Amino acid sequence: MAYSEATVLAGGLIHVPILIGLVGFFQKFHGGITKKTSKSTLTEKKSSQPSKPPEKPSSSPKAIKKPAHPNVPVNTYKPKSPFEGKVTENYSLLKDGAIGRVNHITFDLSGGNPKLEYVEGQSIGIIPAGEDAKGKPHKIRLYSIASTKYGDDFKQNSVSLCVRQLQYEKEGQTIDGVCSTYLCDIKPGDKVKITGPVGKEMLLPDDEDANIIMLATGTGIAPMRAYLRKMFEKTEREKNNWYFKGKAWLFMGAPKTANLLYDDDFENYKAQYPENLRYTKAISREQKNTKGGRMYIQDRVLEYADEIFSLIENPKTHIYLCGLKGMEPGIDEAMTTAASAKGLNWSELRPQLKKAGRWHVETY
Repeated sequence: MAYSEATVLAGGLIHVPILIGLVGFFQKFHGGITKKTSKSTLTEKKSSQPSKPPEKPSSSPKAIKKPAHPNVPVNTYKPKSPFEGKVTENYSLLKDGAIGRVNHITFDLSGGNPKLEYVEGQSIGIIPAGEDAKGKPHKIRLYSIASTKYGDDFKQNSVSLCVRQLQYEKEGQTIDGVCSTYLCDIKPGDKVKITGPVGKEMLLPDDEDANIIMLATGTGIAPMRAYLRKMFEKTEREKNNWYFKGKAWLFMGAPKTANLLYDDDFENYKAQYPENLRYTKAISREQKNTKGGRMYIQDRVLEYADEIFSLIENPKTHIYLCGLKGMEPGIDEAMTTAASAKGLNWSELRPQLKKAGRWHVETY
């Protein structure tokens, strides 16, 4: 997924909320999240109020220490002195009948001094070649990394991106996004200016017994793909000496089946590890929700609300959201509705989960 230069200069990615927990969870959560009386702050739509007001919290999530991630590399290469990575492959991720254009692009990181290293959940910056209409160099864009730190070939000398070509209409003309089009058009052997890595918000916990809930739309699947490779690829497990034993649950949103990115890989992981991975799809133009409308990811969240809450009851559960910023209101509304049905206040639970270091969000 991509971000503008303004995001880079702001020093990080935008953080937004997504999920909640059960009533019983709040007393088990190391003195953690409990119910509290207040008015909902959701602006899109007001949720129904519980028949019985929630109780005042007896404690806060301070007891759970948020991971510091002190050894994560950041800004090894900066915009004024970027690394030049060579393109090794660039291919379409879409199947026949899909909408738009989405490519998987890999860059060789060999020869860097210092070496450009990263971890799962980080992003890199891309500076497209050429100049803008004013004759100035193009601005940097950030993209979530779709590969593990070992790379797609497990040699720890490459990085991969999942890029959708941006297109929009302006004054009757179709405008192509500068950087996304540049990346989708580049050829193996081309050199590309790369900066970073950046970001510590979307990192995986070290605990092999953690539970990981992932909600993604479109190219927001990029970091999730890295997580799942680390969890379930045999070579990754061996190289990291990290054998995931928890529960992973991926919710993936796409307009059509042909637009499901890395779908074959995820189905393969699910077949190999049925006790550890669930894979739930929301295909808006092919599936219907309970009201007969299009099926979006927030509809799936409501559908499985009780099971999601049961997972969040466990303090080892982490939630990750990545995709279009436009998905936020729908997810927030779904969470507010589900919380109210449990006698809980989502607008207060949300920042508490964030403070506890279990809430990880990137939207663009």
